[in-house]
Amino acid sequence: VQLVESGGGLAQTGGSLKLSCVTSGLHFRDATIAWFRQAPGKEREGVSCVSAPDLTEYYAASVKGRFFISKDYGEETSWLQMNNLKPEDAAVYYCAAIYGSRRGIPHSSEVTFWGKGTLVTVPS
Repeated sequence: VQLVESGGGLAQTGGSLKLSCVTSGLHFRDATIAWFRQAPGKEREGVSCVSAPDLTEYYAASVKGRFFISKDYGEETSWLQMNNLKPEDAAVYYCAAIYGSRRGIPHSSEVTFWGKGTLVTVPS
């Protein structure tokens, strides 16, 4: 199984970025896809997830209303649209997959598959 993130980069405060997570080898329809982030010196935190099989979306309070997750079965890809970015959103963003449904963003210890991450920079 591979998860490959892309779309990170430099954004100004108030700007937008769209992250992509292309998967391979995953039973995509059976997997909850989550996005995590980790800033320097901080723990990895869950940002959002879209649960299998009902596609229920969950968001951390810090990003609700600004970030939007999506999942496409045909492309076996997930996206994280990030709007109105703030300096505190700067981090390495990771795509993650867990088989089965989830009622809420999973803890990082529950994750089965990880991508290598993509860096998002938002200068203060």
